[in-house]
Amino acid sequence: MIAVSASESIEGGLQARKRRWWRLPLGVWSLLAVGIGAVIGTASPGIGEGMQILGDIFLNLVQMVVIPLVFPLIVLGISRMESVKKVGRIAAKAILYFEIVTTVIMIMAVSLAKLANIGAGAPVAGASSGALQKLNQGIDFRELILHAVPKNIFAAFSEGNLLATIVFAVFVGIGMAALGSKAEPVERVLDGVAQVMFKVIGYVIRLAPVGILGFISYDVAHYGVGNLTSLFGFIAIVYTGLAIVLVVIFPLIAVIFRIRYCELIKSIGGLAGLAFVTRSSEAVLAPLLQKLEKLGLNRSTTSLVVPLGYSFNTDGSVLYQAVALVFIANAYGTHTDFLTLLLMVGVLVILSKGMAGVASASVVVLIAAGSTLGLPPQGVALLLGVDFIVDMARTAVNVVGNSLAASVIDRSERKGDRKEANTSPADTLGAGTATRLDTAKEAVGS
Repeated sequence: MIAVSASESIEGGLQARKRRWWRLPLGVWSLLAVGIGAVIGTASPGIGEGMQILGDIFLNLVQMVVIPLVFPLIVLGISRMESVKKVGRIAAKAILYFEIVTTVIMIMAVSLAKLANIGAGAPVAGASSGALQKLNQGIDFRELILHAVPKNIFAAFSEGNLLATIVFAVFVGIGMAALGSKAEPVERVLDGVAQVMFKVIGYVIRLAPVGILGFISYDVAHYGVGNLTSLFGFIAIVYTGLAIVLVVIFPLIAVIFRIRYCELIKSIGGLAGLAFVTRSSEAVLAPLLQKLEKLGLNRSTTSLVVPLGYSFNTDGSVLYQAVALVFIANAYGTHTDFLTLLLMVGVLVILSKGMAGVASASVVVLIAAGSTLGLPPQGVALLLGVDFIVDMARTAVNVVGNSLAASVIDRSERKGDRKEANTSPADTLGAGTATRLDTAKEAVGS
């Protein structure tokens, strides 16, 4: 009996270990995928480039859920607000916050790049502009505005046009709010759709290591490491600037608005890492909204601010663009005095808005900004070889920046609601924390 029990115990322990091995955290699987992908891309570039299909499939799976999830969330968030005035107030606060923060980041980035004098002596003469033929189209603001106002919402859905989806969702949400109780059947349907999409995105995210394996294998095989040494200074300055944003600017904003920054980073860190590898902030949009809601932020606020931030609050991308413009200007020997640097910032403030959250989209803005300032597009071609290296980091910073923005706006809205209700303030990360505090007080009182 004892021997049998002992053998059963050992067998059970082995089975438990096997189960634990298969149930490694998603982050561990992702790190393993990075290592394996780097080895495959180095040892067999042909196989590595062929594995790009794994990354593309994963990205397609994520993007197929984005619109079906974002649309009902924005509609429900607006329809359940107390008034249309609150919708406008949240949007106005968000846009103002985006403009101030991105401008501060660009000023810091331009100053840092100027002090480091990056780009001086870079081999721009040999840079080929062939890779830019599809990108060198500039930005047509008339088309951008028309693109944001869809004439066919189903076409916008099929194209994955996030900005047009937001505009349409705002109108639908306002219409449902005006109908009141008559819109409840539609609300129940949309709420059900959102819950299903959350479940689907949970399944898709489990496949992230497979997508990461494909992305890393392709990047290492296709780009190699040849350009890293010649452009190491540029990469170093971009990463230094992004680090300053993450450990100085963002924490300072968090202190000003009494946001628990470390708790926020701990919660969304895994998603920022996933965005880092996939180089697409859209890949984590759905789970990011869910994470922020679990942190206690109001769904009505996050479902409006975060998607809006994907077009207007690309903190990491604007930093990259600012550094890149100084690099190109120095490489071509263009004189950049204080007024020229201010002009760079001003041009980027205008051009960077409306940039979609997809891989390397900031290159389009960079070319347009360079053309506006009289810089040849061949300079951008020099940076394309290492764009994937900086693109990973700037995308991750975009995710953190939009999470912080949602926390700040949510905090501001909660503070305003407390003032209106004449209640005492609570030290919160988001709106839901105050609700939990009230519940705890009631429990103690009872």
